[in-house]
Amino acid sequence: MTFAPHLTGSSRARRTVLTIAVLSGALVVTACSPSSSGGSGGTGAGDDGRTTLTVWSWRVEDEAAYNKIFDAYEKSHPNVNVEFKAFKATEYNKILATGLAGANGPDVPQVRSYGQLQGTVASRSLLPLDGKVDLSGWDENVVASAKGKEDGKTYSVPLARQTVQMFYNQGLFDKLGIKAPTTWDEFVAANDKLMSAGVTPIAVGAKDDWTLPIVHEVLAGARFGGKAFQGEVQSGRKSFTDPEWVGSVKVVADLAKYMPKNVTGVAQTDAQTLFSAEKAAMIPGGSFDLSVFQKANPAMKIGIFQVPPAPGSPSGSAATTAGWADGNFAVSARSKHPAEATELVTWMTSKQFGQMVNDEIKQLSAVPGVEPTDPLLKQMSDNYAKSGSPYLLLTDFRYGAPSGTELLGKGIQQMLLGSKDAATVSKDLDTGIKTWFKPSA
Repeated sequence: MTFAPHLTGSSRARRTVLTIAVLSGALVVTACSPSSSGGSGGTGAGDDGRTTLTVWSWRVEDEAAYNKIFDAYEKSHPNVNVEFKAFKATEYNKILATGLAGANGPDVPQVRSYGQLQGTVASRSLLPLDGKVDLSGWDENVVASAKGKEDGKTYSVPLARQTVQMFYNQGLFDKLGIKAPTTWDEFVAANDKLMSAGVTPIAVGAKDDWTLPIVHEVLAGARFGGKAFQGEVQSGRKSFTDPEWVGSVKVVADLAKYMPKNVTGVAQTDAQTLFSAEKAAMIPGGSFDLSVFQKANPAMKIGIFQVPPAPGSPSGSAATTAGWADGNFAVSARSKHPAEATELVTWMTSKQFGQMVNDEIKQLSAVPGVEPTDPLLKQMSDNYAKSGSPYLLLTDFRYGAPSGTELLGKGIQQMLLGSKDAATVSKDLDTGIKTWFKPSA
């Protein structure tokens, strides 16, 4: 099956394969498989002589955007077809591992970052890209996401810088005479006013515990000290039982009254629906959520703000925007077209690609010097540039098991259920991480 590079819209969309199933641990592709369409397991050349590269991703919602992006690549690389295949996010890790181990995997897989990249690196499934891609001048926090922990080699090209912040319904705020808060007292007053008006102040989906570390970062990043705390905990001068960290976890408990009733039974998709349906006024979320909200309710005027520092925050602490890199692209060690696949991944370091990531996928490109055109994305980018901090448990504490995000997510969920307090959640986090984490000093 071959596809001309100029095809767009429904014609181009037919080349994207989204149907998969996992049966007895084996990967089953129910539409065009890579081997039949010239991917890693096939000849790689169609009747027109073009090389077909398969790109795998977990971002089904970005199918149309990626097709448009790869159309642009094909125009400048007329001997290449790029076939984009997206799979269900919750099944992607298993599907990718199976694909990379066999003959029918992708040429260019979208891979996880930081600690979650290490298993793929250890399996020798990816080609090192040192000397082939140039990431000099990139954000250090972003570049760290693409490297092997043990050998320090670069195995992927970061796609996007993700940030977390509070989204709010600006129209609803205006209607109730509320302004985006700049102090903690203003933040609490806004929550109280929304509650009095019969509106859920903060939409949280605590049934999905993976979201709760994000909620914690948005609500309490300044309370534990943001970037300053990173150096102290990495060196061993502080731990997750430190009063500042415990206080930050307690912030989430203190704000639970502003969340949906029976919040631990509310899924993240339900929380997003509450916000999009204008039944909740705010929702802590990532930059990757912006396009979801915009598509769900195009008429809603969305704003963002950094939650002000809660009482007890370290001296001089200011509102922060936590960030990390996510969605990196790599080259499969089993690709039959490593040169062409590497050329595609190298193009992903270009400003042309970066600008399309901003404009089409509506995410903050990891490529330096690329300016977002969406005003909210620009605000997120500016906030991170001015007062950014790492999403600590993801960037630094996913290199072992149990991971920091897993421990904190489950711990906060139990705290919201009433079975643990903030001190216990923090102690369990510290104990779990210390089974594999060794301070640098």
